[in-house]
Order: sequence, then structure tokens, then C-alpha cells
Amino acid sequence: MKLLKSNLILALIILISLNISCRKDDNGAETNSSATTIVVPEFEKSIYSVMLLNKSDHGSSDDYVWDATTAVNIQLNGTSIDVNGSGATATGSNLLISNSGTYLISGTLDDGQIVINVSDENTVKLILDGIDIKSSSSSPFHIKAADKTVIILAANSQNYIEDAATYPTDEDANAALYSKDDLTITGTGTLTVKANFNDGITSKDGLIIKDGNIIVTADDDGIRGKDYLVIKGGTLDITASGDGLKADNEDDYDRGYIYIQGGSFDIAAVNDGIQAQTDLLIEDGIINIITDGGSNTVSTASAKGLKGNVCVYVEGGTETLNTADDAIHSDNLIVINLGTINIESADDGIHSDTLLAIYDGDINITKSYEGIESADIVINDGNIHIVASDDGINAAGGNDGSGGGPGGGGPSVGDNYIAINGGYIVVNSVGDGIDANGRIEMNDGVVIVNGPTANNNGALDFDDTFTINGGFLIAVGSKNMASAPGNTSNQYSVLVKSQSTQQAVNLVHIQDSEGNEIVTFSPTKSYSSVVFSSSYLENGSNYDIYFGGSHDGFEDDGLYTDGTYSGGTKYSNFTISSLTTTVN
Repeated sequence: MKLLKSNLILALIILISLNISCRKDDNGAETNSSATTIVVPEFEKSIYSVMLLNKSDHGSSDDYVWDATTAVNIQLNGTSIDVNGSGATATGSNLLISNSGTYLISGTLDDGQIVINVSDENTVKLILDGIDIKSSSSSPFHIKAADKTVIILAANSQNYIEDAATYPTDEDANAALYSKDDLTITGTGTLTVKANFNDGITSKDGLIIKDGNIIVTADDDGIRGKDYLVIKGGTLDITASGDGLKADNEDDYDRGYIYIQGGSFDIAAVNDGIQAQTDLLIEDGIINIITDGGSNTVSTASAKGLKGNVCVYVEGGTETLNTADDAIHSDNLIVINLGTINIESADDGIHSDTLLAIYDGDINITKSYEGIESADIVINDGNIHIVASDDGINAAGGNDGSGGGPGGGGPSVGDNYIAINGGYIVVNSVGDGIDANGRIEMNDGVVIVNGPTANNNGALDFDDTFTINGGFLIAVGSKNMASAPGNTSNQYSVLVKSQSTQQAVNLVHIQDSEGNEIVTFSPTKSYSSVVFSSSYLENGSNYDIYFGGSHDGFEDDGLYTDGTYSGGTKYSNFTISSLTTTVN
């Protein structure tokens, strides 16, 4: 489904104010009192607001209550089955459950099948207490019809099912554990699924996993709920030749979603790790994903880590993603509100085609082609570290595309933007550090950029304007395309273009006329330009620039504090008299 959910998108519409006027500050310098402003309205930053757009799932509290003492006992005996009670019949090594109720199943079937075919609208509960079922011809566990089936993994039980490598051509089942209707899995035991034909566990309606230890090896997808997949807890270990977890209803805008409320996940998939046709919602959990061999592989297929075609919403948890494609991807919208996200990617770290909003969280991208990319990007808070072989943060149009021209203008000006309203952002890029095919606005936060050494890229690159109204910015890189925030700003900036290339070991130090330290920074690689902006730069004040030397204070991400700078070589001095001062 490619259409956006209108309520969600309306809640996140970006309003742009284009009224620009200038005034004089107290010292007579021209500043911008109404700079071009990117305004993002407040909205309910909760995963539940997104869930309101999806229909409720089939779960109820009664699903998780059972009485094994009143259950129909079924004993699997290799080639035969004993049924002690009504509602189920056995024919050789095949079991048919035709009535709703609770059934306690244990034992082994060497080559058999359990079929549930219930016409009433009550729940079927199956307590698995140590089963081992194999089928040489089809699915060993086939739920043909039931209003709802609840599979209960008995405490301390080990349960195993394995299907055939080929199914009959007229068979509608396509998974080792297959349900045509709603399915719930709960309990504290273990279920191991070996799927030789196609999927491991599939529900053609909704699938809820409340808890349990579930291990799946699948020839195609690991676990699939067509309408939705809701995981409340448990431990999942998935090895899949297709997608790891999947919901793929393409017909209903309020279906095809995945909602992870908690649990522990280890997913190794050839294709996408977790893939939702509409929304992928992560509230909590520990999620480890590797796709198509990881970040050292360039995949020709979709091998993304977290993928939601309409929306990816990360509310919390810890996500560790090692991917051959984008680590986090949406065709439309990504919202990161909380959580710890660790990324190694052969492609983009986080990519959204339309809008990417980061409200908080710890994001550590140690390998990527482009670190963060979307048509529009809003960062309100968070602790973000990015390593990229191309652009660190890129606002560009198109699908998985890079955009933007030389900083400060080009033959065409895009409408894309980056708004930084807070947070702590560190970029180490081979390409542009921060690149907008349009404009950049920074209102608060700390931004540190170790940009490119090649002259065909810049630490800061924008087609229209870079407006800085607050915060702390230092960006180093090559100088041919070096750009700085401009006269639409309300905070002063300095752009230093060194006559010679400075090596990575050479500190850059700026101090005021009285020798007070304004900034001391240690770049990670050679540089010939420095952009610096902070509230410490004041109109009419004089500053000295030094290269080299040493600092005996505390260093974090190249910034030094709580110490003394000494031993450097003075490069130049400058006086702030306009919003952007250039020093050659």
C-alpha cells in the first residue's frame, strides 16, 4: 500500500513560514528577526496515536487462561494417536480437531499432521507439552478453520515441528505452522519450527505472540501475520531465507502492520529483517538483526533491517542492525522518539522517502553509505553519532537518492530541508557532512562535523540557505566548497579557509582578545576549512585563531573542556561585524 494514512500525516504536516525581515542588534549589526523558519507542530508523540489508525487485534485476557486438568488429552505415539475425550478424532497418524475447547497434546508423530477445522465461533486452545511432529508430504500443523486458535507452550516443554520440502499443488497451507484464521502463541515453553517448504509460522489473519521461546528456520519468511503481527514478549530466534518477521496485507490501509511491545529477537534474514506493509511500531524489546550477511554485503534485493512502507515508529528498546541494505527504511515516514539504535549498513543507516523526525534516543551509526537521509529531516533531541562513506545527513528528494548541489546555491534550488532544534550530533563523513537540497535551520543543540577531505564535497552543503539561530556548531573539511550559515541567521558564524591543509593532529583553537577559550577542537582527519558558530561569538569583538598546540583538558568527540590550551601557532585574527565572517 503506497497511500499515506491521512490522519497521521496531517498530524505531522510541516508548516513553513516564509516571512523574512531584518533588524539591527544592540551593537548595530544586522540580524534577522523573523528568519525563514521551519515549524513542526506538536503532536501526540506516542506509539498509541499511531495504533489508533489500525484496528484492534484479536487478543483478549481469556486467551491466556487455561486449565490443563479439564483438557482433552491427546497422546502422539509415532504412527498412531490416542484421544481421551471428545472433539477430536484420529486416523492413523493424522489428528482432526473439529470442536472448540482445550486440548493437551504430547508425544511424537514420525510422519503425520494435526488439522484444526472448527465451524463454531469459540476459541480452540492447544496446550503443547512436548511434541515432535514431522510431515513428509505437507504442513504438520494446519489450522483450516477456527474463529481463533491459541497455542500454549507448556512450562519447561520442548516442542518441535518440521514440514515437507514440497506440498501438494492444491494445498492452501504454505507454512510448517499454518493458520487460515487468527492465531495466538503464548506460554513459557519452547517451540522449534523447521520449515523446508516456505514459511515457518503463518497466519492469514492476525498473529499474536505473547511470550514463549520460539526458534524458526525457514526456507522463506520466518514468522508472518498477513493482517498484523503483534509481539508482546518472549524470545524469538529466526533464520530465514526470506524476511524474518512480516505483515503483508496490501488491501487494507489499517492492516499489514507489526507492533512489537517487548521481547528479545535474534533475526538473520536474507531479505528484510522486519517488514510491514503499512506500519512498523516498536515500543520496547531487544532486537538484533543481520540481513544478507551484513554490512559487508551489497544486496541486490531488499535486505533492510526495519522496514515499514507507511511508517516506522521507534518508541524505545535496543535495536542492533547489521544490514546489506538500509538499516531503517520507510517509503513515507520514520519517527524515532526513544531507544538505543546501533547501525552498521552497506547502504543508508536511516532512510525515509518523505519525512524523518527524531525526537530523542541514542543513535550510533558506525558504518553507512549515507547516515541519515530523507526528503525532509527534523531533529529535536537525541544523542546521534554517524559515520558515512558519502553524506552524513542528507535531505534530498527521490527514493534512496542523494541530492543537493554546491553549498550556498546551485543551478536549481530544492524544497528539502533539515531542521535541528536540539540534540547532540557528531558526523564523520567522506562526502558532505550535512547536505540539504534546499535549506538548513539550526535553533539549538550541538553539531560536530568531521567532513570530507576531497574538494568536490563540503562539511556543510545547501542549495538555498543555512539559518542558525542558536546552538553550537563546528564543522571542518575541505575548502573549495566550504560554506557557512548566512545572513538569514540570528547567531554569528565564522568561516576559516586555511591557506594550507592542516593535519588531523593539529588542533583548531579560537580565543577572544583577552585569551579566554571559545573553542578547541581536534579533527579526526586533515582539513582546510573550519566553520564555527555559537553564542560566544559577539558583534564587535575580536578573536584569534590558532592551529596546532595541545590541550590538557577533557576531550569528547574532539571537543576540549576544563583545561588549558598552549603551544599553538597563531593563524589569524578577526572581528565580528556581520552575521558571517570569512577568514582566509
